[in-house]
Amino acid sequence: MPHPPLVAVAAATLRRRLLLSSPLASFSSSRTRRILPRAMESSTTAAAEHAGGAAAGEYEEVLGRLSSLITQKVRADTGNRGNQWDLMARYLQILELEEPIARMKVIHVAGTKGKGSTCTFTESILRSCGFRTGLFTSPHLMDVRERFRLDGVDISEEKFLKYFWCCWNKLKEKTDDDIPMPAYFRFMALLAFKIFSAEQVDVALLEVGLGGKFDATNVVKSPVVCGISSLGYDHMEILGNTLGEIAGEKAGIFKKGVPAYTAPQPEEAMVALKRRASELGISLQVVDPLKPHQLKDQHLGLQGEHQYENAGLAVALASTWLEKQGHVDRMPLNHTDPLPDQFIRGLSSASLQGRAQIVPDSQVNSEEKGQDSSLVFYLDGAHSPESMEICARWFSHATKEQSQTCSKSRKVFLTACLVLSCLSDLLLHVSFQSSPSYGCLLWDTLQILLFNCMSVRDPMRLLPHLVDTATQNGVHFDLALFVPNQSQHNKLGSKASAPAGPEQIDLSWQLSLQAVWEKLLHDDNKGSNSTDSGETSLVFESLPLAIEWLRKNAVEDPSTSYQVLVTGSLHLIGDVLRLLKK
Repeated sequence: MPHPPLVAVAAATLRRRLLLSSPLASFSSSRTRRILPRAMESSTTAAAEHAGGAAAGEYEEVLGRLSSLITQKVRADTGNRGNQWDLMARYLQILELEEPIARMKVIHVAGTKGKGSTCTFTESILRSCGFRTGLFTSPHLMDVRERFRLDGVDISEEKFLKYFWCCWNKLKEKTDDDIPMPAYFRFMALLAFKIFSAEQVDVALLEVGLGGKFDATNVVKSPVVCGISSLGYDHMEILGNTLGEIAGEKAGIFKKGVPAYTAPQPEEAMVALKRRASELGISLQVVDPLKPHQLKDQHLGLQGEHQYENAGLAVALASTWLEKQGHVDRMPLNHTDPLPDQFIRGLSSASLQGRAQIVPDSQVNSEEKGQDSSLVFYLDGAHSPESMEICARWFSHATKEQSQTCSKSRKVFLTACLVLSCLSDLLLHVSFQSSPSYGCLLWDTLQILLFNCMSVRDPMRLLPHLVDTATQNGVHFDLALFVPNQSQHNKLGSKASAPAGPEQIDLSWQLSLQAVWEKLLHDDNKGSNSTDSGETSLVFESLPLAIEWLRKNAVEDPSTSYQVLVTGSLHLIGDVLRLLKK
């Protein structure tokens, strides 16, 4: 029997793959079913909850007490701005932390975007240089202990409980109506100071929580060095409506006699920063982004082109700290040559969850018997207009890299098929579902947005930046999913479930996000010849339900690659990670 033409063989192979039903049918058949019910969720809710017993008993009690400190005051309330900030001095006296903080060798970092990454890079550099490090960041994603890292590792549960009770009991004994218990973030900052002083770290890296001038971390009077990461529009209800006002608040961490560095800034922000530096009589040095050649062919531990800016600032902060502590021999020789090996090791090994993080869904992929990932989550906690643009560019770059890798695998497979077809009819018996070597044979790709943001943020300032930048970089989302944060139902870090009944869930915010999304798409499609009337967005009553829906479609159609961008809120990122890592 003669062999078919090579092109026909390849075409037949493709047709067999494309016979699988498309998951799009599950949401494109009707535009009226805009909110998916919770009924589907009942069978998997238990599996979606936080497993294990590590956070039970005493730890759970501590989380409940921390939750009691979360103020119910609206963030935009003008009273929040510096509200009773002078009480921080009293809290330090109660906890006997004044002297320990004065001795602490602190690196203090404020900013709108990248301050957590900058602190992470700096900590990793100094740890690689052999110093004992303490790192305080916020928010946490899955466990409150993430906020306190000793030598690059989250504080142990045993130590966390020890230092928590020490601070809690002393404050409870001394506070009253006139001196109330500190609010949540202030308590966290006080706890960080207690931990770092008791653990005798060589260097304490403090990420500002919000603003700078009135932030709880700003009780440090003489840090070794200060840094300002990239500034933009965020927390405007508290910090001000202009970049100048926002920069002025961030510059509140500057101290007389303390060197200060900043990443490149918009002109309005830079003017405000320099003005404050001039008032204090200090020089403000602008740090250029790190150059790839300075890493000697290594890659940064945190993904994204924007991380070179954060890494550049981190190198300046670490170098100045080393200089001030008398370790000149460990500093870079200049700003252009390759960095010392310890610096490169620190920058390349740095890790920070929820920032340009790629997580293949192990549950779906294990069910696919060895195939490459057909459901992949791209996590980034962007929540400002500028960071939305950075996030979109990263997502475009990361998904293109995956597509190129799979494209090469397809070519290899098809070539093998064609060779086999010339030798025998074995091609007719190839099993696509059972062979692990065909894992990249994903003929279709769906790019999906999973989104939520805090109600104090303006989605009209976020979503357009995300969509426009994504489009400019070749990304066109096939679908957007809007969900409430799972953590909004729970006390801090608790394993407690979300409400069982849908009547307890207010989806008005998610519906408003969906309306903004559809208006954006409608405006973009004006004047086009598109006749596609398929569903472009869905609102889910819970995050577990959305994850279940994605997994169901991915399992039913392994020929499709699902690329899910999760963004808009670090709280959402933490909730997704918690569900994926069960």
